[in-house]
Amino acid sequence: MNLLANFLAYVVFIPIVIGILCLFISEKLKILTKTLVFITTLIILAASAHIFIFKPMYWPPVQTPAFMADNLSALAGIGISFFAFLTALYSFGFIEKNNGRYFGYVLMALGSSLGAVFANNLIVLVAFWGFLAALLYLLVSIQGRQRAAASAKKALIMIGGTDALMIFAIGLIWKMTGTFAMDAIRINLNGVFPYAAFIFMAIASFAKAGAVPFHSWLPDVAEDGPASVTAYLPASLDKLLGIYLLARVSLNLFVMNNVSNLALLSVGAITIIFAVGIALVQHDFKRLLGYHAVSQVGYMIIGIGTANPVGIAGGLFHMLNNAIYKSCLFLSAGAVEKRTHTSDLAKLGGLAKYMPITFVSFLIASLSISGIPPLNGFVSKWMIYQGIIELGNNKNPLWILWLVCAMFGSALTIASFMKLLHAVFLGRPSDASLKLKEAGISMTAPIIILASVCIIFGVFAFAVPLRLLIMPAIGREALTYIGIWSPGIATSLILVGIILGGLIYMALIPKRERLVGLFVGGEDPEALERVSGAEFYDTVKDVKILGSMYEKEARHAFDIYDISRKSLEVFTKFFQRLHNGVLPTYLVWYLLGMIAMFIILFLK
Repeated sequence: MNLLANFLAYVVFIPIVIGILCLFISEKLKILTKTLVFITTLIILAASAHIFIFKPMYWPPVQTPAFMADNLSALAGIGISFFAFLTALYSFGFIEKNNGRYFGYVLMALGSSLGAVFANNLIVLVAFWGFLAALLYLLVSIQGRQRAAASAKKALIMIGGTDALMIFAIGLIWKMTGTFAMDAIRINLNGVFPYAAFIFMAIASFAKAGAVPFHSWLPDVAEDGPASVTAYLPASLDKLLGIYLLARVSLNLFVMNNVSNLALLSVGAITIIFAVGIALVQHDFKRLLGYHAVSQVGYMIIGIGTANPVGIAGGLFHMLNNAIYKSCLFLSAGAVEKRTHTSDLAKLGGLAKYMPITFVSFLIASLSISGIPPLNGFVSKWMIYQGIIELGNNKNPLWILWLVCAMFGSALTIASFMKLLHAVFLGRPSDASLKLKEAGISMTAPIIILASVCIIFGVFAFAVPLRLLIMPAIGREALTYIGIWSPGIATSLILVGIILGGLIYMALIPKRERLVGLFVGGEDPEALERVSGAEFYDTVKDVKILGSMYEKEARHAFDIYDISRKSLEVFTKFFQRLHNGVLPTYLVWYLLGMIAMFIILFLK
């Protein structure tokens, strides 16, 4: 036990120390930097796996005063290490300059994330949590672009602001319990202080994961930051950390009740519908994916908010699945941007012919996020749906509302990715698509691995991820399902249907065909006449209610950061008028201050 407890500290601090070392390695020695990063991430991945399988699946927590490893933190830890390894491998072909700084920050982010999930002390947790926000700022702005720097600042302020609420919540928890040890805290939600502490901790997790209304930093970072950074932090590590904290708060630190569960279900439903609705009309590849990263958080929050075993297991499984397919999507977007030098959907098209590996991997991840069987995204959503239905069995009158929101969100997700697949990979090639080639092996290998995991975790969901990862995390050996799903039989039937459909198609197409060039009005089509697919759903803006919502979103009316900034500007302008550099004005303030002091002294 002591050996494993000390092992946790090594797993946390080794990548941080190696990351600091990378900062001082010359750009001329980038091979050395990459070698160090590859070896370190591989060792940490192996170490995280060792922590998870060190004992039988249901083992008591191993802990020190600072760190603790139970099944939930071990699940998050192995996920964090896995995505760090794949991101590092991908970045070898994606990052061209600032290798020392970039990979140093990547390793420090890995160590900080592991420190946060293995923390057994609230002070240790908030220290690593805050350090990770600073690393997000540094990684997003590393390319020196002005827009990226602005997005990084926005992310830092929003996450840092909610971190301040977390610190306040920790103070309240200490006042109520007299301890910072997370394994010793169990608070009933029956007063102002408990509710305040729960709300502030939940807000911190929402901001990190990107839930509405603390989401606006994520699409900006997705659009302006490097794709590898977006895949690494907002799409995977921040999702794992945010939902891990929410699960830890909801399952361990506090005793949930109907009010708190209702709040989680409401936030989850709003996040799903709002974000996927905005994603439909986006014209930037990465920004569209950013809004989908927000939308998927809603499913995880709903799963935890159901407060029943199958729903919670589905929420945690979706947390893991989302990190898998969302990383695949962002890394694929990075490969496309690397080759075409654009993420504007209107300038893309026909890339499936030139980048077949990226296309197939992106297609698999798109089907997975849309909840199409037999992929992993379907299984976790299926479990969340059952958790919602279980609410109905427990006489919750709003269960049908949560179910409709969750299922309608999946339908809009499918529609959105139909647009994205057509705009990027299908249709007529654009000028940016001509004479391209597939991304290098260091970039395609992680994409292939992630797409393969989408298939494996779907087809073998009950035998592999649920039995080995998710069930131990919630401390259960079995779940009771309302419906029936057999991945093996379903996969076989789907494959038979695809094969039969292909045979029928080939039998019915003409044996001889005449190829005719495209023309418009008897003339060859110009580039401006190419249908890109970027405007697939722009007509929904003609619906009055939806058009008003999209117009307000374009003006940042739902952006809590922009609202706060404008409110602060009004406040500061008021004091700027008082602080005007005119001497008589200052004399009046001195006089008023002296009068106030005399009144206070007189009253005493």
